[in-house]
Amino acid sequence: MKVLVTGGGGFLGGALCRALKAAGHEVVSTQRRHSAALAELGVEQRLGDLADADHVRRACAGVEAVFHNAAKAGHWGSESSYVAANVTGTRHVLAACRAHGVTRLVYTSTPSVAHQGRVPCVGGNEANTPYATGFKAPYPRTKQQAEREVLAANGGPVAGGGVLSTVALRPRLIWGPGDTNLLPRLIERARAGRLRFIAGGRNRMDTTYVGNAVDAHLAAFAALAPGAACAGRAYFVSNGEPMPVREIVNGLLVAAGEAPVDASVPFGVAYAAGALCEGLWRALPLAGEPPMTRFVAEQLATEHWYDLSAARRDFGWTPQVSTDEGLRRLAAWWRAGRPNPPAT
Repeated sequence: MKVLVTGGGGFLGGALCRALKAAGHEVVSTQRRHSAALAELGVEQRLGDLADADHVRRACAGVEAVFHNAAKAGHWGSESSYVAANVTGTRHVLAACRAHGVTRLVYTSTPSVAHQGRVPCVGGNEANTPYATGFKAPYPRTKQQAEREVLAANGGPVAGGGVLSTVALRPRLIWGPGDTNLLPRLIERARAGRLRFIAGGRNRMDTTYVGNAVDAHLAAFAALAPGAACAGRAYFVSNGEPMPVREIVNGLLVAAGEAPVDASVPFGVAYAAGALCEGLWRALPLAGEPPMTRFVAEQLATEHWYDLSAARRDFGWTPQVSTDEGLRRLAAWWRAGRPNPPAT
């Protein structure tokens, strides 16, 4: 099958491309810049911006299914930039699927669409964890809007007489071999003495080893069809091993050969610092991301982990790689000089 991965040049997108190639699919990626790793893998690259409707229509030409993974992530940036990437880009993908007769769309969402500030979520599931409101950052707000539109598109007609089946997955904090964002940032802050836990970092939260995230996407893809149990629904995805934030962060640091950290600040201090930073970065304005925002303070200080039963029930997925095994694989990859990572 010929499959398009949006954002194939990124961490999860690249892992999806490798796994799809290993499974025997013909893979196309669309992203803004050429990727030498994808070229080496034999992935066709159709370069452009998802905010460009004409580009997206060209990118979707000739494919039978889409993994829509591309997004503007992070905790800082203009509202318009997040809307363009996450909402407008998703609308263009949906329109291109309809125009080209694409019948399966797997969308990469985030649990942040349902994370309600300081309200803890302990073993929540998709039925009892509603969409959040009152967002303090454009990322979760625009990802929620995109997820809603993807799920609403399920069952709609496409060219050629078929229908579009959609599913949304919400992996939490993906890490593992191939990570060029989270772990390097943690290391940079730790070495500079700027890495602090909030309120001791003892609150538990989910994370997702990259191979588990890929397997969830492939399992949902395999099950997705008109009338399938997973069609038109969203699912939480993680390792299923909620851990205190300090254990997660220090586990990642140690895997990269760095010393663990212990410094902490109270939640009130972090939240106030986030509000101050947001004001300064907007008023001056300053370059780059602020070191703290209210959204990040709430995310890092609030207990939130999820029940994975629905994914097991509806498309037969359970995480296969434990956190300990994932950290072992990450350490081996890091020590080897960070070569091209394996398929999963």
